[in-house]
Amino acid sequence: MNKPFPIIITSFLCALLACKKDSFITSPEASIILSSDSLYFDTVFTSAGSVTQGIKIINNNDQKLKLTTVSLAGGLASPFKINIDGAAVPQMNDIEIEAKDSIYVFVIASINPTANNLPFIVEDSILLTYNGNKRYVKLSAWGQNAHFLKNKIIDVNTTWTNDLPYVILGGLQVKENAMLSIGKGCRVYAHADAPILIDGTLKVTGEKYDSMRVVFAGDRLDDPYRDYPGSWPGIFFRQTSKSNALQYATIRNAYQGIIMQQPNNVVVPNVSLDQCIIDNISDAGIIATKSSLTASNCLISNCGKNVFVQYGGDYKFTHCTIASISNSYVPHLSADVWLSDAYSQDGTTQTSSLSASFVNCIIWSEGGSITDEVIVNKTGSNPFAVNFTSCLWKVTTTPQNVTATNVFNQPPAFDSIDATKHFYNFRLKEISPAVNKGVPTTLAYDLDGNPRSVNTPDLGSYERQ
Repeated sequence: MNKPFPIIITSFLCALLACKKDSFITSPEASIILSSDSLYFDTVFTSAGSVTQGIKIINNNDQKLKLTTVSLAGGLASPFKINIDGAAVPQMNDIEIEAKDSIYVFVIASINPTANNLPFIVEDSILLTYNGNKRYVKLSAWGQNAHFLKNKIIDVNTTWTNDLPYVILGGLQVKENAMLSIGKGCRVYAHADAPILIDGTLKVTGEKYDSMRVVFAGDRLDDPYRDYPGSWPGIFFRQTSKSNALQYATIRNAYQGIIMQQPNNVVVPNVSLDQCIIDNISDAGIIATKSSLTASNCLISNCGKNVFVQYGGDYKFTHCTIASISNSYVPHLSADVWLSDAYSQDGTTQTSSLSASFVNCIIWSEGGSITDEVIVNKTGSNPFAVNFTSCLWKVTTTPQNVTATNVFNQPPAFDSIDATKHFYNFRLKEISPAVNKGVPTTLAYDLDGNPRSVNTPDLGSYERQ
């Protein structure tokens, strides 16, 4: 007599497995596989729209899986359009994926590149939710025509002209013994992850007119991001860098404006700044470690720390306005100028000689909690010379180890300031105590390119006309 039990058991197991395959996995431990976690549209747009890209969402579980939501974070206002499993909608709910099966989401960037108010990089994301989990697919696309440089390394002498803006993604490095020359009118926009690293030499040659200045800024040009500090890392002059010169350059909205590491070779100056503006920097406008710099007719304004020098070095500031007006972007919590011959790391302090001179400068702040805008620290026994000559500054007591000649401690009467609207004009009113108080220098022109008085120039970066 045949025994039916094996047949019955086999039938039962088949039914059980089929039932399992038809049921939904609900555990948070369930996983999905994405063919990519980011889509980047690197086509330079010449008309509205872009090529189509897609991602594959794979259910690699032994049971069906339900995607609670697949949605475009920016919704209908997003510069991207998506097609979810054949449906051109910004969101779909309760999408079932069979075990070991998949669906596609296709993406197109719908951008008008002639819209000048667009940022250079437009971004959004696709959100996927299931079983209490969230996964994101990052979307990025170019929004305007430009030279797009991703993780760019310059190892030969290179010149940039102002035919199109330059957008830096991931970072830019100028190798040792190479020179990058940037001509008048160039606009350089860096992404949030894109430092400018100078191991060789940087030469910037702008001109006095606003349209001919060379501008370094973040690549978000849309409101309100265009005015946010800390939107890109900054310009780093590293140890092998030498003979850098910037004229009529504007550096704004960075985390740190100019960072100067101790050079391997003594080159004086390692960096020269002429008619430059460093503005709206979240940390330090200029941060220097045992380096050398000259700054003439420069405005360094509204930075977390405008000028920060450690471990000594050689620095000369002539006709510079170093000013901070506390605001909602960068509250004024640190002195405008901080100078030290020391550097501490891992519990060890090292010192080096320090030489710093400030001639015909304005060092002033308003709206913050700082009463002394100049802090000078002498720790070692190395040569130490810090001089302020014919400067207007805000201090309660002249710092120790400082020579101060013909300094003034009164409000400079800047032309017009409105911190609530983030409007700052650091030129001087006619009644300013800084007018005609300078000593003669070799600087014939001011930050605007206007002529200076020969015998009694005004203090600061601007000569009142």
